[in-house]
Amino acid sequence: MSTSLIIVIVIGVLLAGVFFWLIASYNSLVAVRNRYQNAFAQIDVQLQRRFDLIPNLIETVKKYMSHERETLEAVVAARSMAQAGLNAAKAQPGNPEVMAQLSTSEGQLNSVLGRLLAVAEGYPDLKASQNMMQLSEELTSTENKVAFARQGFNDSAMIYNTKRETFPTMIAAGIFGFKQASLLEIPVEKRHLVQEAPKVQF
Repeated sequence: MSTSLIIVIVIGVLLAGVFFWLIASYNSLVAVRNRYQNAFAQIDVQLQRRFDLIPNLIETVKKYMSHERETLEAVVAARSMAQAGLNAAKAQPGNPEVMAQLSTSEGQLNSVLGRLLAVAEGYPDLKASQNMMQLSEELTSTENKVAFARQGFNDSAMIYNTKRETFPTMIAAGIFGFKQASLLEIPVEKRHLVQEAPKVQF
């Protein structure tokens, strides 16, 4: 067997190896990307649930707090902004700009909801209302589920980012245009509204 034939065979084997490695790397990147995108779908479900609860909360509260119009309007406006942020993030989960928009709008919604619930504390009849108690319980439960889903998304996005940045997969990620996924963070000053445990009084 001539030297030139051996060289051609070796080059062919190397090229085939690179080709199959690229396919395997691409497929593994797609798999981990799909995992974090699916994890974001869980956040979407929980945030939609919270958005659905807010109109009921406002209807219940405004019967008792008719002169707190500004606070109620702030909740409605923040809900609309948060829904717009979620819709943008659903289209591109992990995109840094849309994740920042969602994070900011969720922080604002948490802030105004916290303000509304603080004001509601001053209305004993409202606090004793069966609707208010049920809505407060459902909101707390939903917030806990949002936090859990957000942690799941962030964990999946971190796995994807690590795989994308690890050599030699980073070569395939660059070739095929796999972008870094941004985590979903809630602004620090608002975080206590989501993560603080509910206070039970007897």
